[in-house]
Amino acid sequence: QVQLVESGGGSVQAGGSLRLSCTASGTVFSIWFNAMGWYRQAPGKERELVATITSSSSRNYADSVKGRFTISRDNAKNTVYLQMDSLKPEDTAVYYCTLGQVTWGKGILVTVSS
Repeated sequence: QVQLVESGGGSVQAGGSLRLSCTASGTVFSIWFNAMGWYRQAPGKERELVATITSSSSRNYADSVKGRFTISRDNAKNTVYLQMDSLKPEDTAVYYCTLGQVTWGKGILVTVSS
């Protein structure tokens, strides 16, 4: 089994940046060969895709974050990152890391103030 733990969240003003990390433990080799992703859930809204990255580092982004967010992975560190720049208040949400939408982290709060 794989456990995912997110870190790096917090509060920032609009226009600022944060970098989220998702570190895997347990049967970590499974993340090397599978897609990883970040999703988010804002208050009163459904969980939505933010970005995904395949084992070959092909990336996919939600339209709302294209050009502002960058997903990357470091298999040697069993970690997936989400660099978030030019943050907007509407980016406020709990961000979740996932392995193939099967295994999920507990989530981490990102708050962007105007």
